[in-house]
Amino acid sequence: MSKQTRARRRPEPVPAPPERRRFRTALLTWYRRHGRDLPWRRTDDPYHILVSEIMLQQTQVDRVLTKYDEWLTKYPSLHALAAAPEDEVTRTWYPLGYNIRPKRLHAIARESVARYGGSLPSDEETLLSFKGIGAYTAGAIRSFAFRQRAAILDTNVARVLFRVFVGSGDPKSHAMKQRLWAISAALVPVRHVFDFNQALMDLGAMVCVARKPRCLVCPLARQCRSFPFDPPPAPPKPAQVRKRARR
Repeated sequence: MSKQTRARRRPEPVPAPPERRRFRTALLTWYRRHGRDLPWRRTDDPYHILVSEIMLQQTQVDRVLTKYDEWLTKYPSLHALAAAPEDEVTRTWYPLGYNIRPKRLHAIARESVARYGGSLPSDEETLLSFKGIGAYTAGAIRSFAFRQRAAILDTNVARVLFRVFVGSGDPKSHAMKQRLWAISAALVPVRHVFDFNQALMDLGAMVCVARKPRCLVCPLARQCRSFPFDPPPAPPKPAQVRKRARR
């Protein structure tokens, strides 16, 4: 095997320890001043965390806030949710949309009651065995509910890590996603896991946004490989063919 081939197969590097420490310190300092006060951040109940994470998939925080409290009032536990009829659960979910989500949440509740006495397990392998719990949601439950050193990677987090530590390439490719998962895992601190992962999501939602990021107030600007962020030009629109008017 040639040296060139071995180089191509070598794993992409993760940030060095000094760079990780600078990143954590800057991010946590910013979060303690600017982090959002959200109801699911005031609990370590795994079920409550699960509900919030499922609701927040493809849905803005403002729309979730009211429904989150309403849901937990009606279904305060996995036992209560598991016992409810599926059509009622779907109606309660309205108007959040993407109605496969309440069905998955309902199925998770029933499985947890049947197999685990109405509790969610804390280990990654078992969490991933539930249909509807993927790598991100498992990491969120482990870090937010059980305070385990677990990585997360949602759209906001991926955008932050790509811009800060990578800066070029296709952020949506499978290889890049694997690299970003590795970076996320390397960055997770031993302590303050809850705050760190919440801070990553807040920075992506509030500062390092998809369009017009607020680079001048970003706490990671000095480390960022994309600073100042210059969005790639939009692809040219296909030429429009004029339709001949009918006579």
